[in-house]
Amino acid sequence: MLNFRIVLSGGQRKALVKRLAAAEKRGDVAMVKRLLAMEAISADTSPWDVARTLQVSAEAIRLWIKQFLLGGVPALQSKKSPGRPSKLTKAQKRKLGKWIKAGPAAVGYPGNCWRSPMIQHLIQEKFKVVYSVHYISELLKNMGFSYQKARFVSGHLDTQAREQWLTTTWPEILALAKRNNAYVLFGDEASFPQWGTLSYTWAPRGEQPTIETSGKRKGYKVFGLIDYFTGRFFYKCQEGRLNSDTYRVYLKEILAKTRKHIILIQDGAPYHRSAAMNTFFEHNRTRLTVYRLPSYSPDYNPIEKLWKKVKEKGTHLHYFPTFEDLKNKVEETLLLFKNAPKEVLSLFVSLKEVTHRGQ
Repeated sequence: MLNFRIVLSGGQRKALVKRLAAAEKRGDVAMVKRLLAMEAISADTSPWDVARTLQVSAEAIRLWIKQFLLGGVPALQSKKSPGRPSKLTKAQKRKLGKWIKAGPAAVGYPGNCWRSPMIQHLIQEKFKVVYSVHYISELLKNMGFSYQKARFVSGHLDTQAREQWLTTTWPEILALAKRNNAYVLFGDEASFPQWGTLSYTWAPRGEQPTIETSGKRKGYKVFGLIDYFTGRFFYKCQEGRLNSDTYRVYLKEILAKTRKHIILIQDGAPYHRSAAMNTFFEHNRTRLTVYRLPSYSPDYNPIEKLWKKVKEKGTHLHYFPTFEDLKNKVEETLLLFKNAPKEVLSLFVSLKEVTHRGQ
């Protein structure tokens, strides 16, 4: 290694500098040392001096030079330590994953939510392997699990009806839309209360954060529709009640805004399926085709996610001393999404995945 010199081409030097900047940014000390060593040796610095400056062995410098000569800059990339071998085999991890997905009750534990000690006990009982309870979370992360807040699902949920909607009704809707060059509009309504909405925020431990509120129960109502193909967002704000009359007026305004056929997908709210609305739908059947979502299936309606985003951006943790303040904030936030069709389109990802799998 004595009197050894590396001559870098312009491309190699450029690649080295780029990799060095990236390694420094992510804090990869080992990679930084390798790259600095090659840079110094190419500048005619003695390998012995480089080893002494970087506080590494001469043998390490020799190996780095060899790696560089054989594979260039990419060959110097730090390799992650393999760590200790897993106590569980791949087959055992697959079994454990299936049990966790099935839920505690499926393997004889009470309740419907997993806790680390339960999984620790399950591994010990099934595989005779003992893990520290503190390691269980790390194990599960490595297996693709995360610690999440559970959500309620209605006991009235009709699994068969939901599956039929996804596999039969939804493809039927898309085929109809393609034939008629129609909008596919998912509709829903939301109410934004003047007393505000709460969300998570950072605060000193043991001191629950407080948000000022007007205490007034009045709310600002919004009808909304979003298009599956374009991300176009139609909405109408109002102070009055949401009922068949106001819904009918809203849909008339939507029909007046476009010459395209509209496929309307809505939930089973009483005023969506009232006699007055059925008459309206029949009268406008040449322009409007209506489909109803399965009962208790808000997760099939992407506009539900939009309302959540509007509240996050507009009303969470905000104080509205007057109703006008609330109205202005809601309308300002709705306009943001009206002008952001790509963000609206992102709400349809799960439906697009279902569509893609079915093709």
